[in-house]
Formats: sequence, C-alpha cells, structure tokens
Amino acid sequence: MKPVVPALTTLLAIAALANGEARAENVPARPAAFAPCAACHTVQPGQKSFGPNLHGVVGRKAASLPGYAYSNALKAANITWNRQALDRWLTAPQKAVPGTKMPFPGIADPAKRQQIIEYLQKLR
Repeated sequence: MKPVVPALTTLLAIAALANGEARAENVPARPAAFAPCAACHTVQPGQKSFGPNLHGVVGRKAASLPGYAYSNALKAANITWNRQALDRWLTAPQKAVPGTKMPFPGIADPAKRQQIIEYLQKLR
C-alpha cells in the first residue's frame, strides 16, 4: 500500500492554487479589491489567463504584451499604464477606450481603484 500523504499534499496544493491562496514569493498578497480583476487576469510571471497578465503592467504600453489578442481600439489608444491611465481605465474601460473588448463595467469606488493601482505598482 502506498502512503497517502504525498497524494494529499499534492491535492491540497492544487486546491490552494485554484483558490488563489498560494502565490509566488515575488508576488505580493493581493487586496480584496483586486478580486474582480483576478477573475480574468493573472499576476504570476509567465502565466496566461483569459485576460492579459498584469505582472509588470505599470509602465507598460497598452496592448503590448506578446501572446494576447488585444482589440484594435486598445492597440490604437497609445496609452502607457501609469496611475492616471489605470484610474481612468478602472473607472470605466469602455469610456476610457471605446471599442475595447474588456467586458467589465468598472469600479465606482475610488478607494478600491487606488488599492488595485497600488497593488499593480508592486508587481515588478
């Protein structure tokens, strides 16, 4: 009979990853305000998700991450993601860049937007 402990350890690790509890050492703990973002975006370096990876997004030109099919509107927007651009985007993506394909209504609460922006700034 094989020991159950290694299988149980593996199962618990998979469950933690699925729940977002495990994180790489170079990725800080995310604030609760980031939960809507985490539904589509990952912040783990090198990982892919439904939306583009947000690790290192601050300072990056919009629609420039290789391997993601951005909308033509975002490609043409000529935005570099800084505090102000992120705040406009997080408030109402479709107003910030009409024609974007991001299906997200935005975050009305300025304090929550700032928590998200501060978190994204730490992801370098």
